[in-house]
Order: sequence, then structure tokens, then C-alpha cells
Amino acid sequence: MPIYLPPISRREFLALSLAAGAGLMCSPSLFAADRQVDEHCWALFSDTHIAADRKQLGRDVNMTDNLIAVAKEVCDLRKRPAAALINGDLAFNSGEKGDYATLTELLQPLRAAQLPIHLALGNHDHRERFWEALLEEKTVSHPVVDKQVAILRTRRANWFVLDSLDKTLTRPGVLGEAQLAWLVKSLDANADKPALVVIHHNPNEDGTSTGALTETKELFEIMRPRKQVKAYFFGHTHHWNVAQDSSGIHLINLPPTAYLFDKTKPNGWVLANLEKEGMRLELRSLNRQHTEHGRALNLEWRV
Repeated sequence: MPIYLPPISRREFLALSLAAGAGLMCSPSLFAADRQVDEHCWALFSDTHIAADRKQLGRDVNMTDNLIAVAKEVCDLRKRPAAALINGDLAFNSGEKGDYATLTELLQPLRAAQLPIHLALGNHDHRERFWEALLEEKTVSHPVVDKQVAILRTRRANWFVLDSLDKTLTRPGVLGEAQLAWLVKSLDANADKPALVVIHHNPNEDGTSTGALTETKELFEIMRPRKQVKAYFFGHTHHWNVAQDSSGIHLINLPPTAYLFDKTKPNGWVLANLEKEGMRLELRSLNRQHTEHGRALNLEWRV
């Protein structure tokens, strides 16, 4: 499975924050005993680009401030999501060990709010340094050798998290034969629920992008005939967008939590609610004045 950060207690949160000098603030409701959980709700992030130095800027944006803001917003929700998923490019640039140390510190409020956090990798990550920064996870059994892949099962859908990191700072994404074979086997063994595929890199069927997923054709040849596959979530482009392919698979380009390539677009996160026949997505923009902020999209599953 991908690196997974389990929930922590209030005592653990305070001890970790003090030890790290994190100075992380949380609302009084964070530890409320009567706080309800929505088992069908997920908080989706992508492209956090956290640096070891909390003052580091990327394209004039402080990535640490952005992640603190979105984490606080998730913690302040009336109902707690069942989990959070961060879809790659966790680290600022080249995936340094200190980047991951700072990232785990910044995620402590979410863990204290009892959210499990699932982390996938992108092209700005470094797999070995990622493992070194989270030593307790290095002994976890990986279904595909040296890849962060997992099935995250819920009552209404299964998330299939894949690892498209090929080489750090090399833009194109690569899955490889072993991972594609695992996906085929796993989809066929779990055909009873909608399947939601999560990969950092964007698809590119027409071959016009040099930085996208190189095996887009092979991936869609796997997904399209398997009608349980309903959606493909990706990041990488820093561009919020929702579309559909010719077979009805929803293509969901998550917004970056960090900086934008096009400053007219929103950055932030997405609140995803799994429904019986589809999914409701709500964009939560860091810029509350953005026209897309709070916009809800109701997606119906293909049949």
C-alpha cells in the first residue's frame, strides 16, 4: 500500500507538535468527542510541493501556508471525512528527506482529527528518501515491488492508487508492465463496486504532451471494457478540470494545493462524496472570491 499515516491521539498530536516546534493551531472542535464522521466523504489534495523550509516560495506562493489553510478547513468541517488522499508531488522539487519531515508535521492536525491519510507519489518525489523519512512504513508489504500501490475499500466504491513516479524531476509518468498487470488482476477481483483509479500523471491519448502518462493507451485499454471503472483522478498539470472520455469514464484533474501555472485557475482541494450511483465533487478554492469556489458537480456513473 502507499505510505499511510494513521490517526493520532490528542496527546500524540501535542507531543509531536511540541517536539517539532511546529506551532500548528487547531480549532477547539478538532477533538470534539461527539463529532460525526461521514464514511462516504473524502478530502482530495494534489501537488502540495512542501519544502523543508517553511518559508520556501514556489511561483511566489508559500506552499506551507496553503497546506496549513486547507488542513484547517478540513478539520473545521461539521462532519469529518472518512479519509484524506494526496495524489503525488508531495515534495517541493526533488523529494528531499527534509521535505517529507515538514510534510508529516503539517499533516498532524488532520491525523489528530482522526483522518487516515493516504499518500501517493509524483515526479517531484523521491521514493527512497520518502521511505527513509517514514521508516516505520518501509517494512509494509508492497503488492508491486518498489511501487506505492493500494486498494482502498469503502462501502460504495474502491480506490485503486497507482504509482507513476519514474525518475525524480523527469516529467513523464510511467506505470510499467508489473503495475498494469496488478491493476488488471485487482480490478477483475473487485468488480462488485465502482472502481476509482488514482494516478498522479494526466492521461494523453493523442500523444501531444511530453509530460503526461506514457502508457495512456494501455491504461484505457484496461479500464474501458471493465465497466466498474467509473473515474480516473490525476494531478500533475495544476489545473482543475472535470471531463469524460468517449466511454463515459470521468476524468478528474485535481487542483494543486500549492502554486498554479495559470493564475486564473483555482488552487485548493476537493471534497468528494461517494453516492450510490455517482459522486458529488465540491471545489474548495483557497481564493474564496474565485468563481469556481464552492461549485458542486454531480457525476453519474457510466453503466
